[in-house]
Amino acid sequence: MIEVKNVNKSFGENHVLHDFNAKFEAGQVNLIIGQSGQGKSVLAKCIVGLLEVDSGSVLYDGRDFSQMNRKERKEIRKEIGMLFQGSALFDSLTVEENIMFPLKMFTKQSKKEMQKRADFCLERVNLSGRNKLLPAECSGGMKKRIAIARAISMNPKYLFCDEPNSGLDPSTSIVIDNLIKEITYEYDINTVVITHDMNSVIEVGDHIVFIHTGRNWWSGTKEEIIKTDNKEINDFVYASSFMKELKEKLIS
Repeated sequence: MIEVKNVNKSFGENHVLHDFNAKFEAGQVNLIIGQSGQGKSVLAKCIVGLLEVDSGSVLYDGRDFSQMNRKERKEIRKEIGMLFQGSALFDSLTVEENIMFPLKMFTKQSKKEMQKRADFCLERVNLSGRNKLLPAECSGGMKKRIAIARAISMNPKYLFCDEPNSGLDPSTSIVIDNLIKEITYEYDINTVVITHDMNSVIEVGDHIVFIHTGRNWWSGTKEEIIKTDNKEINDFVYASSFMKELKEKLIS
């Protein structure tokens, strides 16, 4: 379990997170949703340690990450996989080399062992045999799957995904959503996804945290979010007339 306890974060006079509390369970796809500028990315960066919290705690299975020194944090980071919004692949490295990069950084595996793990991860994301391609030779959907393969190369306990469907067409987005869900369930990973994509919420959201004005405004399941009467959520979820009509059909 990842626990966020009374976390505050400010930038000068801009108080972004206000006594934020949340829990994210293993074996679930946990979604952080909300409008732009409400604190989603800042929260995620605080959780993984890219930003220091001003006060409060972030715990990984009871281990207080916010109080750890650099060496202790490095051990936790070995258990974390990251899927970045733009995939963040190294253009000069092959697909295989991109996937092996974390293994070179954090393990003492032989080249043969790393290649075997890369082969496994590529097979898991349905890209077997694409080892020697360069990112420039891959489509947007392929790059996302390669980035997922890299994110799971260290067999992580925790997986963070920042807008995994950004820039993808609807059908490819569904493929990525389902892949993240399958991997989460298959390996009992604690997956945290930052998204504004309501298709993802309905498709894969086991536990949803809605952040508003830097606070945990609402949390619940994908079934509950459809029926909630929370005004701020409804303004976010049903912003378009099409979604408003869809809600009426779903609750009727």
